[in-house]
Amino acid sequence: MQVRNRARAHVVPLSGILSAVALALVFGAALGAIPEAALPPASESLFAAIPHANAVISVFAIGAITIGWRAIRAGDIKRHRLAMGSALVLFAGFLCLYLYRVAHLGPAPFPGPATVESFVYVPTLAIHVLLAVICVPLLIYVVLLAATRPASALAHTNHARIGRVAAALWLLSFTLGLVIYVLLYVIY
Repeated sequence: MQVRNRARAHVVPLSGILSAVALALVFGAALGAIPEAALPPASESLFAAIPHANAVISVFAIGAITIGWRAIRAGDIKRHRLAMGSALVLFAGFLCLYLYRVAHLGPAPFPGPATVESFVYVPTLAIHVLLAVICVPLLIYVVLLAATRPASALAHTNHARIGRVAAALWLLSFTLGLVIYVLLYVIY
C-alpha cells in the first residue's frame, strides 16, 4: 500500500522515468545498441513469424482499444478497465516480439520500388514511429493514474482528458503499423 501511495503522489515523475526507460529500450534495440549475445537465440522461422504474429496482435489491440473507448463512453468502467488492460498486455507482447526481432536482425528493409518507399512507406513509418513515441509517456501516465486511484477519484485527474488523446494516437499508431505490415509483407 505504501508503494501505491508513493506512486500516487509522484505520477508525473514516475511516468517520465518509466517512459525514458521504455524508449531507451526501444531505440536501443532499433539502433543495435543491445548486444545480440544478450538475447536468447532464435530460428529463422521464428523471426519470419514475428511480423505476422504482430499483425494479428495489432488487430486484437485495435479491437480492445475500441471496445475500451466505447465502454467508458457508455459508463461501463469495469469493461473499460478490462479492455484497456488487455490492449496494454497486447501492446507489451507486440513490443517484446518486435524488439526481439529488431535487436537480432535490425529494421526490415523495404522491398518495394524506391518511389513507393520515398512517398508512401517512409512517411507512413515516420508518422507511426512518432505517434508510438508520443503514446508511450501518455499511456504510462494514464495507466499510473488508474492503477494508483479508485475509479471514483479518476474524474478529478487528467485521466479522461489525456486518455482520450492517448487512445486516439494509439489507435492511429496501430493502424499505421498494419499499413506498414501490408507494405512490407503482403504487397511487396
